[in-house]
Amino acid sequence: MDLEKHAAAPAAPADLRASDADRDRIAQILADAVAEGRLTADEHSERLDSLYAVKTVGELEVLVRDLPVPGVTPQVPTAGAGCAAGPAAGAAFDTVVAVCSSSARKGRWRPGAHTRAVSVMGDISIDLTEAVFEQQVTEINVTCVLGNVEVLVPENVTLRGYGSGVLGNFEVRGEGRGETDPQAPVVIVRGFALLGNIEARPKPGARLVDLALKSRKRLEG
Repeated sequence: MDLEKHAAAPAAPADLRASDADRDRIAQILADAVAEGRLTADEHSERLDSLYAVKTVGELEVLVRDLPVPGVTPQVPTAGAGCAAGPAAGAAFDTVVAVCSSSARKGRWRPGAHTRAVSVMGDISIDLTEAVFEQQVTEINVTCVLGNVEVLVPENVTLRGYGSGVLGNFEVRGEGRGETDPQAPVVIVRGFALLGNIEARPKPGARLVDLALKSRKRLEG
């Protein structure tokens, strides 16, 4: 009987003390919501303040109970939030997240056609200067809250930017330059910065090597 009573009274999940991982998960949902226009900047700021003040998992869940859970019901972000429509439902995309921390993608790596970067009081560096591009157009969607995100591309890649900032900065340098290779990949950076900084620019001296020649060699076998 004593064993039955003990098994029947587990601690309610809502009463559990919140962990750092729990807070990181909620912070990402809030960051996505303000980027998609579901929350205003003031609403996001209020919930972010509460995020680090509350103690239990149940109190954290209250902060996002009116917001969609990532991966359950795909949503198309609204253009008014400074972030255009992402990949179609089911399409693969990379995710880079930094919450009170730092994260980087650099070196010889293969970026996906769509990459999502979320920085909440963190730093993100996405370095495409040595990347292997497997598609013509690579799109990076950035949400930055009280953080910093930097995107570096080769000099001869076509760089385009569409974004905005609220008490923050969104800057894409090197757009429309005449020396970009017409056969080079196109990198599109879309972003929304709230009290943060998003910067995309070519890295001096970094170039993709003779892309047209490499493409011909692949076709010729």
